[in-house]
Amino acid sequence: MPAEFSLGALPGWVLADLAGYLGAGLVLLLGALATLFRATAGAVLLGVGAVLAIGALLTEPASVGVPPARFVDAMFTHGGFAMADRVALAGLAVLVLVLAFLPPTFRYLRYRTPALPVWAGREAYSSRSW
Repeated sequence: MPAEFSLGALPGWVLADLAGYLGAGLVLLLGALATLFRATAGAVLLGVGAVLAIGALLTEPASVGVPPARFVDAMFTHGGFAMADRVALAGLAVLVLVLAFLPPTFRYLRYRTPALPVWAGREAYSSRSW
C-alpha cells in the first residue's frame, strides 16, 4: 500500500472525526449489550453513544474544511451511498436518543420480577402439590 494512503497522512481533524465515529459505535455497542441484560446504565450509554454519533456527524464538515451548508449541498447534490448512510445515521441516532431516555425505557430496565416465596415445613413437599 502506498504511503499516501496511511492514517498518518490524514489531517488531525479527520482523525478526530474518525475517532468520534469509532467511539460512538463502541459506546452504542456497550449500551446495547447492557440493555439486553436489563441494566439501567445501558440506556444511558445508548444516549451518550447517540450524542457522540450526532457530534461526529456535525463535525465532519469542519474536518474537511468546508462550510456546513456547502458540505450538505454537495452531499445531497451528488447523492449516492455517502448521502444515504449519513441521513440514516442522523435519523437512527436521533431515534435512539429519544427512545433511550423515554420513561417507559427506564421503567422496563428497573423492573425486577418478584422472588418466589420459599416454602418451609411440612407443606413444602406434600403429595398434594404434585
